[in-house]
Amino acid sequence: MRTTFMACAMAAAFAFGGAAQAHDFSVHHGKCGYSTDFDVSVTPEGIDFSRDTGHPGTVFMHDGHLKVDGRDVAVSADDATRLRQYEQEVRGLMPEVAGIAREGVNIGFAAMRTVLMTFAENDSDRHELVDKLDRNHRMALASIDNGLGKGVWKQHAMDDALEQGIQGSVSDLVGKVTGQAVTAALSGDQSKVAALEARADSLDKTIDKEVDKRADELNRRADALCPRLGALEQLQQQFRFRLQDGSRLQLLTHEDKDNKKLVKAADHARAD
Repeated sequence: MRTTFMACAMAAAFAFGGAAQAHDFSVHHGKCGYSTDFDVSVTPEGIDFSRDTGHPGTVFMHDGHLKVDGRDVAVSADDATRLRQYEQEVRGLMPEVAGIAREGVNIGFAAMRTVLMTFAENDSDRHELVDKLDRNHRMALASIDNGLGKGVWKQHAMDDALEQGIQGSVSDLVGKVTGQAVTAALSGDQSKVAALEARADSLDKTIDKEVDKRADELNRRADALCPRLGALEQLQQQFRFRLQDGSRLQLLTHEDKDNKKLVKAADHARAD
């Protein structure tokens, strides 16, 4: 039954991973790895960045103006231009990140639906499980729409909401499949075991057909964010203003250790 359990794992991974990576504003592929530990709120009045720990705690930018921890920061005309570019790029990224999150969840639930439809024993089970799956699917999408879709994400709040909508479906999925596998094995009826294995084999092909193409396209969409996130990081490195403690404003971080070392070295060089 290895194929069956792999299908369960694939469905759960898409449902959790697709949404989570986009929500964290992270792209992890090859040498691309950017993230932010700020909660972000994008409104017509400006963009708020906030976090419970770390310095600075709050950052607000709009139309070339900047406030850090509630205090106005004097910036040059060039930095004002960079801040406008930064704001514009973040505004443009938010809908795409939300779209990636939605598609990740959609792919995951499509995979879970396929597994349930394959292993449901009768119409009653099928309708009950699929109805619950659809409710949880709508709940997961609503969490994205009410967060990223409205220009706001709060890291832990979205994690919790998505987990509530998806975890129940994953549990139902695993329970249904493993229950049937155990029952067939304990019965000693080899025809039942063979029939279950045949379903698992057909499921593998169905999952490949229905999921792989969408997953590849989703990966391409995520990869397309890399240069745009890189442009944001480059703007950060070009800021000439400094915070009160002399540090640079770092809203987006690159997870490549060698890159972090280069950034720190550049900061020391400028300070000298």
